[in-house]
Amino acid sequence: MNILEIIEKKRDKKELSKEELGYFIKGYTNDTIADYQAAAFIMAVYLNGMTKQETADLTIAMANSGEKLDLSTLNEIIVDKHSTGGVGDKVSLILLPLVASLGVPVAKMSGRGLGFTGGTIDKLESIPGYQTGIDIQAFVKNVQKVGISMISQTLNLAPADKKIYSLRDSISCVESIPLIASSIMSKKIASGAQKIVLDVTCGSGAFMQSKERAEELAREMIEIGKLADKETVCVLTNMDEPLGYAVGNSLEVIEAIQFLKGDMPEDLKEVVFTLGAYMIKLAGKGNNIEENKQRMLENVKNGKGYQKFLQLVENQGGDISYIENTDQFSKANYIEKVYSHQSGYIQSMNAKDIGKIVCDLGAGRIRKEDDIDNSVGIILKKKVSEKVEEHEELVTIYANSEEKLKEAKKKLLEVIKIEDKELEKPKMILEIMQ
Repeated sequence: MNILEIIEKKRDKKELSKEELGYFIKGYTNDTIADYQAAAFIMAVYLNGMTKQETADLTIAMANSGEKLDLSTLNEIIVDKHSTGGVGDKVSLILLPLVASLGVPVAKMSGRGLGFTGGTIDKLESIPGYQTGIDIQAFVKNVQKVGISMISQTLNLAPADKKIYSLRDSISCVESIPLIASSIMSKKIASGAQKIVLDVTCGSGAFMQSKERAEELAREMIEIGKLADKETVCVLTNMDEPLGYAVGNSLEVIEAIQFLKGDMPEDLKEVVFTLGAYMIKLAGKGNNIEENKQRMLENVKNGKGYQKFLQLVENQGGDISYIENTDQFSKANYIEKVYSHQSGYIQSMNAKDIGKIVCDLGAGRIRKEDDIDNSVGIILKKKVSEKVEEHEELVTIYANSEEKLKEAKKKLLEVIKIEDKELEKPKMILEIMQ
């Protein structure tokens, strides 16, 4: 067996064996297969696709390419939650303390943001003192102690995925369903959970622009889950506009805190409660989805979800006075309201474009090594389908540069489309697949 034969088979649309895919992953991870050979293989996969069995075998080989997290000492069913990415997505900050308050243990490794999508770890690190880089022993102890821990990826999980992801990006092979599915699922399998709930975002601010592509990706990941003995539920959610009202790190943390105190934007509530209801079900803590949603609502109203968030932050060194009084978060130097130039109904606000505007303000990274500014971002005052009057406030911009503020204002007025035509409120949950 050699890499040339493997490339040739995939080029000629032949199915690769588990051993051949394992050979490729091992060789590329330990540098015995060159980048240019791996690029030829990835391009062949991009052009010719993979069978379900090939995708599953590739995923397992990637999951086994590095360390794996063992959570068996927790003696509980661990359900992981993952989003395929979006704008204004502070779901994990709200959802995970809420389900933990209902007895579902949460052992969550999250990532940093890159490009126009925000990262949960960046948001948590905007809370002064919060430690995301704790070791695995402390991580597991935290879950045993308070039922929840959220950290950055400290283990060398699925290193093959990191290499392949960078390569895909550099040769324009990102949007391949088998490669996206294997990338996501290899990390989930390596991170130790027995069951997985996936928020598959769909629309202008997501990897998958169409519902059909999102369904295809979901089917692939569910199939991988079955073959890896990891029950997987995919919730397809709308990401045509930002989720909630805040976009930007500390602004999103503040919105998450307000949600847990009972101020729940409808779109965010629908996504959080649906994902949470399935996490509770997979954890064996309640089979009725609607009842699970009611239990989550109850734990918002009685403050148990908020108290769990406080426990999470305090237990990982965060200063809870910022949670108790969000006015303490550092403010941007320039805070300016943007007003509508016409009356009508909000027709659209492209989530990707808004994400890029906030990224340009300094809230996101273009390269992995870039610093981010936690205090900048925007807060929307209107959402799609809502009526707006001329001179009514559309959005507030938080910036630390006059020039960037001016540019953001100009672009936001172009992105937020207003017409006389009334339209229905967008549906947030597009489909449940399992």
